[in-house]
Amino acid sequence: MQPNQQLSLDQIDLNDMGFWELPRDVREGAFLTLRQHDPIRYYPEPIMEDSPIELPAGNGYYAITRHADVAEISRHPELFCSSKGATSVLDLPEEMVEYFAGMINTDNPRHARLRRIVSNAFNPRMIRSIEDSIGELADEVIDDICERGLVDVTVDLAAPLPLKIICDLMGVPASAYGEVFRCSNIILSMGDPEYVTGDVHPIIAFITAGAELTALMEDIAAHKMDNPGDDLTSALIHANIDGEALTHGELASFFILLVTAGNETTRNAITHGILAQSLYPEQKALWQADLEGLTPTAVDEIVRWASPVIWMRRTATTTTTIGDHEFQEGDKVLLYYASANRDEAVFEDPFSFSLARDPNPHLGFGAAGPHFCLGAHLARREVGVMLQALHRRLPDLVATGEPDYLRSNFVNGIKHLTAEFTPTPRR
Repeated sequence: MQPNQQLSLDQIDLNDMGFWELPRDVREGAFLTLRQHDPIRYYPEPIMEDSPIELPAGNGYYAITRHADVAEISRHPELFCSSKGATSVLDLPEEMVEYFAGMINTDNPRHARLRRIVSNAFNPRMIRSIEDSIGELADEVIDDICERGLVDVTVDLAAPLPLKIICDLMGVPASAYGEVFRCSNIILSMGDPEYVTGDVHPIIAFITAGAELTALMEDIAAHKMDNPGDDLTSALIHANIDGEALTHGELASFFILLVTAGNETTRNAITHGILAQSLYPEQKALWQADLEGLTPTAVDEIVRWASPVIWMRRTATTTTTIGDHEFQEGDKVLLYYASANRDEAVFEDPFSFSLARDPNPHLGFGAAGPHFCLGAHLARREVGVMLQALHRRLPDLVATGEPDYLRSNFVNGIKHLTAEFTPTPRR
């Protein structure tokens, strides 16, 4: 997809949801223009109309669009913190920052404490068990649709695998899968009318969905206290690392983070991967000719290409300089991973989809630093195993419809994508 630079700098309004509904080539062209002419560009505070809660007044933010600047800011959490809110442009009340994705919205020493407890609970035996199950789960997903010849890629193929893996990991009963799927869609919907309908304000919808997931985790945790199993919830509630354990609120916040970041982003990478291979069949043929050998680079290229998380926020803690710009304490910056992953200063021919791309220093899991994605290894494994299984069992699977994109400036999501293939028997 070659960029279309039809927008001038003054026409590029990242606050306007209309911008995020423009054709992909126009958006790529806009970020190319920003990287070339104003890579640290100021935007005023976005307006949340009819907000049901009082929001603190904000001073706007700077859009960081070059790979080098995104990486530099990420390496220095002492200069650019996450605790003011990493997942919201708007400054939110502290209780909401805590409620949604607490680990993402923390800095050291608390972030190190949370990460240490969670990492310890992911013991080698648990990790091996998860990895060993991914292939079987991928085949189960394909078994459910292989005789049909027509699927919605997102709903039928990409969503079930990470949803089941994360729910099994946390000890969520199968009867609650639908609730987890629905709530995670709402939390990351940015108010998309498919997920937030009627007269419900998006903020109320987000809070309600978060409350449902919190109540679900509280029920599961209460059961696991007396009936521990091999799941992560049992490990976390019984963890005591040097006298440290997760509070009930931290456990619920971690669960919300896991079912949103760990579920939605992986499914979007899988869907984008299928779409990209349909648009570039020569790349699909290369992978099919060397399934095992090409998988590591193929997965990273899909994550770069998809950039499932478009940005994360940081807030300056002191006066500091990045590039030729001096930031002041309190300045907000949005790290545009989606732009950094197309940076022509880093990637050769960045607008081409090349499954053998190597090196590939993409920022699809964030940049190096304390907030690099804790689940990156598992996500790579899920994407690789699922797409390998599809190549083996449904080799002529191809997207035949236009992707129905999520109306969001935060998640590069595809809600629906029709694909066809030659029906095959179940295993």
